[in-house]
Amino acid sequence: MTAYHIVIPARYASTRFPGKPLQEINGKTMLEHVYRVAKKSTASSIVIATDDQRIVDVAEKFCDQVLMTSDQHVSGTDRLAEVCQIMQWGEEEIVVNLQGDEPLTPPELLHQVAENLRKNTQASIATLSTPLTEVSEIDDPNIVKVVADINGYALYFSRASIPYQRDSVDVNISHYQRHLGMYAYRVGFLNAYNHMSHCELETIEKLEQLRAMYHGHKIHIQQAVKLPGPGIDTPDDLQKIHSLLAS
Repeated sequence: MTAYHIVIPARYASTRFPGKPLQEINGKTMLEHVYRVAKKSTASSIVIATDDQRIVDVAEKFCDQVLMTSDQHVSGTDRLAEVCQIMQWGEEEIVVNLQGDEPLTPPELLHQVAENLRKNTQASIATLSTPLTEVSEIDDPNIVKVVADINGYALYFSRASIPYQRDSVDVNISHYQRHLGMYAYRVGFLNAYNHMSHCELETIEKLEQLRAMYHGHKIHIQQAVKLPGPGIDTPDDLQKIHSLLAS
């Protein structure tokens, strides 16, 4: 069985939804719901990483490992790198990033993405995808698409419609894969990530995984064994989750 750690980054100062991790859903904070997903996984340890004392105070009531990290991190990947340094994990250990606003994540996906990385030794990162189901999703910039090579290594991620069907009158949706924002990383990669310069593609697309690819790191993709539930970006999303978790 693959050994791996789960890190749950939890920021208070979300631009679209401040205090999001502490919002209550059916009697528990969103963060506790996410932690309970992690507890159902096969991870050897679970760490909540935040930059706000309010989150620390709440998280310590249900999680044994809560770390205060810098409030200067630009991305969740930067925060994971700091956690690896604090915990002194080895270069070949695997870390799975579970977003703090994904309380409907199937625990099976956490094991799947870690196992994906373990098996694909050329990869620094592993992640998951699901097929698109609606033609309207192809051109939706909020849905990140991914294309991969014959061995499952990512060729490119984009908010645009990739691949572009130049000669097709009727679009074949089976060619399109939606990227899920769940990653497994090797600790050695995370230790190096802070020293990688930003690239123009990352800035244009607003996709930080393109920085890793720009610097020559491979990302392996697998189709998710289960479809994840929706994440929470806005107060409206929260109301939908109330209903789904209640059922």
